[in-house]
Amino acid sequence: MTRMRAVDAVVLILEKEGATETFGLPGAAINPLYSAMKAHGGIRHTLARHVEGASHMADGYTRSAPGNIGVCLGTSGPAGTDMITGLYAAAADSQPILCITGQAPVAVLDKEDFQAVDIASIAKPVTKMAKTVLEAGQVPGAIQSAFQIMRSARPGPVLIDLPIDVQQTEIDFDIDTYEPLAPSKPAATSAQAEKILDLIAEAEHPLIIAGGGIINADASDRLVEFAELTSIPVSPTLMGWGTIPDDHVLQAGMVGIQTHVRYGNASFLESDLVIGIGNRWANRHTGDLGVYRKGRKFVHIDIEPTQIGRVFSPDYGVVSDAGAALEALIAAARDRAGSLPDFTGWAGECTARKSTEHRKTNFTEVPIKPQRVYQEMNQAFGKDVTYVSTIGLSQIAGAQMLHVYRPRRWINAGQAGPLGWTGPAALGVARGKAGETVVALSGDYDFQFMLEELAVGAQHKIPYVHVVVNNSYLGLIRQSQRGFEMDYEVSLAFENINSAGSGSAGYGVDHVAVAQGLGCKALRVEDPELIGEGLRVAKELMDEHQVPVVVEVILERITNISMGAALDAINEFETLAQTPADAPTALTPMGELAAAK
Repeated sequence: MTRMRAVDAVVLILEKEGATETFGLPGAAINPLYSAMKAHGGIRHTLARHVEGASHMADGYTRSAPGNIGVCLGTSGPAGTDMITGLYAAAADSQPILCITGQAPVAVLDKEDFQAVDIASIAKPVTKMAKTVLEAGQVPGAIQSAFQIMRSARPGPVLIDLPIDVQQTEIDFDIDTYEPLAPSKPAATSAQAEKILDLIAEAEHPLIIAGGGIINADASDRLVEFAELTSIPVSPTLMGWGTIPDDHVLQAGMVGIQTHVRYGNASFLESDLVIGIGNRWANRHTGDLGVYRKGRKFVHIDIEPTQIGRVFSPDYGVVSDAGAALEALIAAARDRAGSLPDFTGWAGECTARKSTEHRKTNFTEVPIKPQRVYQEMNQAFGKDVTYVSTIGLSQIAGAQMLHVYRPRRWINAGQAGPLGWTGPAALGVARGKAGETVVALSGDYDFQFMLEELAVGAQHKIPYVHVVVNNSYLGLIRQSQRGFEMDYEVSLAFENINSAGSGSAGYGVDHVAVAQGLGCKALRVEDPELIGEGLRVAKELMDEHQVPVVVEVILERITNISMGAALDAINEFETLAQTPADAPTALTPMGELAAAK
């Protein structure tokens, strides 16, 4: 057996578990672990500017590719508490990240020592496991268990807290005989698959709701195979966007009361059987449950037992990993080849709707209307782009108008939606997708929350494009205040004494100047006809300088984005498209029916 410090064992385990991408900040109580990483040399570290930013970077890295587990590191006390938002965002979206914090020596943990806080207790509600390891000999087992727990059942984050004396204590450890523990995942049975096919056989208009669990299971190809075997249309959730390409004939369009397309809601309302796979029936997806459930049966497949029946009781529920469930469904469908109903007519109806009821995007007004930005993004970035976003009108409008063609190409903090997540998460995504085009999408407030992390991209040469749609407002909050007949404490506008007379005069923060001051490239667009050129130049600058490039688009101050309380009661605040030219980047050009309206 080899004698080594506990932290040297930690680093060897990280390498063997395949978690060699770390994000964080050193500090007194975590310096032993940093010394072990330096001595080892095989663990890459990205120095963040804020520990919350480090946690979001780890989250973005995890989401960027199957099997990834991002690691965030911080010292004792406030470093751990700063990471709680990142742990919450990861837990809410079932993302495995490993958080390792330093801690005061064991002997002073109950003596209110400097920066000694019970971070394990604080983190427990937003992690699958949070543990302060008090014995050095237990460190390898704790880390080994952390990886198994993160990967088992519904994935999620884990926090391991290491007192500084525990880190430095020598133990006997043999990495050559260390083996990762196999994760545990429930799997649907053939009988359960047959029951679901029985329900499908009784239906006339079945629809699959494809959730983020399919992406977590790396099972998008199996989803498409099952849909093609049965000719059942598929509607992805916000977290499942990309499980089936947007331009696939069976992609029926996203459903929801905020992030949705009009034809997606219309097709859902015609369905009579809904098969949810790896989804949670999130409230921004369902809206009013009376409308959502009326006249249709539901099957719910999810890896987490407590999700079945949590929002409403399905007609049939199955606890299973999404990939395993799809394998069972594919096998059962093949056995029934020729005996299942022919749903091609129903699928054709859903496809036909994709050429109707488009929202207008081709606005020419100045200041710029946000819909035009997403039209230009579709044209500029094409199919091989990865979008990163979190919350706000920018995210909602983006999900209504952008296009996604592959899994893990729309990366979004869907449930927690913490402002400031987008920038650092995009850095983590770009770490995991080196050489690919990564485009972040933020409103001005989301962008300002963790603006300092741009310097991380400049220092470490992590290139991506950050599109900032700036209306100098908390736009989503302002829109929600309409019901209270107020516009209160949501404006970010002021006359910036350093930018008077510029194109952003009256819009407050000069994002271009700030981004440049942090070592990045930046440009501002005020004319809708120049958005495309601005995005083209941004890509060139990103490739040339290998740093983040900010494209700030100055919008009209007030725009209300389509949304409502129920799938059949969406408020449209703008004129709908009347001709194909009104929505030139729509997936399916507007048909004669829509043009005649």
